[in-house]
Amino acid sequence: MANTGAKALIQALERHGVDVVFGYPGGAILPVYDELRTSSIHHVLTRTEQGAAHAANAFSRTSGRTGVCIVTSGPGATNLVTGLANAYLDSIPLVAITGQVPTKMVGSDAFQEVDITGITHAITKHNYLITDANDIPRIIEEAFYIASTGRPGPVLVDIPKDIAQAPCSAKAPEKVNLPGYKPVYKGHPTQMKVAAALLSEAQRPLIYAGGGIISSKAWDELLELAEKLSAPVVTSLMGKGSFPSQHPLYLGMLGMHGLPGANLAVSQCDVLLAAGARFGDRVTNEVSKFATQAKIIHIDIDPAEIGKNASADIPIVGNVREVLAGIIEKLPDAIAEKKEWSVRIKELKEKNKLMNRMMDIPRLNSRYVIDKLSSLVGDKAIITTDVGQHQMIAAQFYQGAEKGDFLTSGGLGVMGYGLPAAIGAQMAAPERLVFCISGDGSLQMSLNEMATAKEQKLPVKILLFNNNCLGMVLQLEDIYCKGKRFAIDMPGNPDFLKLAEAYGFEALSIDSNDQSESVLKEAINNGRPTLIECKITKEDHVLPMVLGGKGIDDMLLPE
Repeated sequence: MANTGAKALIQALERHGVDVVFGYPGGAILPVYDELRTSSIHHVLTRTEQGAAHAANAFSRTSGRTGVCIVTSGPGATNLVTGLANAYLDSIPLVAITGQVPTKMVGSDAFQEVDITGITHAITKHNYLITDANDIPRIIEEAFYIASTGRPGPVLVDIPKDIAQAPCSAKAPEKVNLPGYKPVYKGHPTQMKVAAALLSEAQRPLIYAGGGIISSKAWDELLELAEKLSAPVVTSLMGKGSFPSQHPLYLGMLGMHGLPGANLAVSQCDVLLAAGARFGDRVTNEVSKFATQAKIIHIDIDPAEIGKNASADIPIVGNVREVLAGIIEKLPDAIAEKKEWSVRIKELKEKNKLMNRMMDIPRLNSRYVIDKLSSLVGDKAIITTDVGQHQMIAAQFYQGAEKGDFLTSGGLGVMGYGLPAAIGAQMAAPERLVFCISGDGSLQMSLNEMATAKEQKLPVKILLFNNNCLGMVLQLEDIYCKGKRFAIDMPGNPDFLKLAEAYGFEALSIDSNDQSESVLKEAINNGRPTLIECKITKEDHVLPMVLGGKGIDDMLLPE
C-alpha cells in the first residue's frame, strides 16, 4: 500500500534525524498531525504559532541542527510570519511546514485560506506550494538542504490537505540536485593572500566578528587569528559569544549601544576585518562616518551582503571558518609587534570601565543583577533575551556567553522572542541551565508560553525587569521628542508573581541589589521553572548611545 503524502512527510523528517518539532494543529494540517501522532518525533504544542517559530529558531541555534515547526493554514500560517522574518534576518536554518486548503479551493478565498507562499516570499530563503504528493520526498530533502547550506535561513513548505491525503509512491532522491543553487564555501586564494598581507602589515588591525562566526563555528579560527595578529576583537549583537569575553583582546560589542572602547577602536583602526557580519545600521550608525581610517576586508558567505551597506577594499565570498583558516595559513611566520596599538588597546579597555558607574547605582538596577548572574553561572548557562533596554544591558554586562550561548533577536528585534526561545533551547539542551532575560513589555508578548514550559516540565528561568513601561521607547521619546512621553506607560500590568504561580512557576523577587546573589542562587538550584521579578525605575536609560546621523565614536556616555 502506498504511503500518503502526510506519511511521506513524516518519514522525510525522521530520515533527517528530526526528533523534536514545535507546532499548533488545525483542520488543514490534520492529516500530517495524524501521522505525527504515531511517529518517533516529539511534538511540542506551543501556545501560539509565533512561539513555535521562535522555539524552533532557538532549538536550531542550540543544537546546531535545522529547527522544524508545523502549523495549520490561514491564521496559523500568518502567525508564523514574524518568526520567519526573524529567522531570515538572523540567518537561522528552519523548515516551516504549513497546512493549506485543498487544491480545488486554492484561490477561492476559502475558510482559513491565505497565499502564504506569496506572503513569505521576501522573508524566506525559498518556499514551496506542493501540488503533487509524489513531490513531497524530494521537496523536503531540498528544503533541509537549502535551509542549512550557504547562508542559512528559513524555508517554508505549504501542503494542501488533499495532497497530504493523496497516495505517494515516490522515494527520496539520493542526492539533492539544484543547478541554480551553488553556495561558495572556499574563499578566493588571491583575495585571501592579499588580505593576509594587509593584516600582517597593519599597524592598527581590528576584527569585527558577526553572527557568521557562530553559525559557521569559526570561534577557534577567530581566536587564533586575533592572537597571531595581536588584533583586538569587537562583536555585533549577533556575534556576542564568538570570542572569549575575558580575553585581553576583547573590547566588547560595538554600535549604537556599544561599549566605548569598541566604538573608539573601530574609529581608530587602519585595517578592519569584518567576518560574518553585514554592517547593519545598529552597528555602523552613519555609515559614511564608520571606520574612516581603515581599509576594509569583508568576509561573508552571501555575496549580496558584500558592498551592500559598506564598501569593501578586499571582498571575500565564502564560509567564514574556511576563509579565516585560509588567511591564517597565508600569514607570515613572524609578524611585527605593534607596541603603540597594544598600549592603545589597554587604554580602550579602561574606557569600558566607565560602564561600572552605571552598575554602581545603589538602587536596584538591571546591570548589577545581570553582572551578578554572569558571575554565578560563568559559561554554564544559555541566555535568551527579549528586545529592549534589558537586551542591550544584557549584551553589555553579561560576560559568560561562549560559542553561541547568547540567543537574541538581532535583525528584526522581536519583542516576545525570549521565552519561546528559552523553551527551544532547553528542549535542545535539557541538561543546561537556561535563563530568559526579559522586560514587562516583551514578556507580555509571549507569556502564554509559560504553559508550554510547564507542560514540557522545563526548568527555564525568567529574569524579569519590570519598570511598568516600554523603556526603550521612553528613552527614544526623551531624546528625540524632547521628553514628550506618550503611549509608553503600562499601568495595566498584572501581578507577575501571582501570574507565575498560576502557571506553575516558582515566583521570586529581588527588591535590592543585596538580594541578587541569594535569590539567583535559589533559582539556579531549585530545578523548577522560575520567574524572578526585579522592579526597576523607568528613568534608567541605556548608555552609551549614538544618536542618529552621528559616527559611532560620538557617544552619549555615562556621567
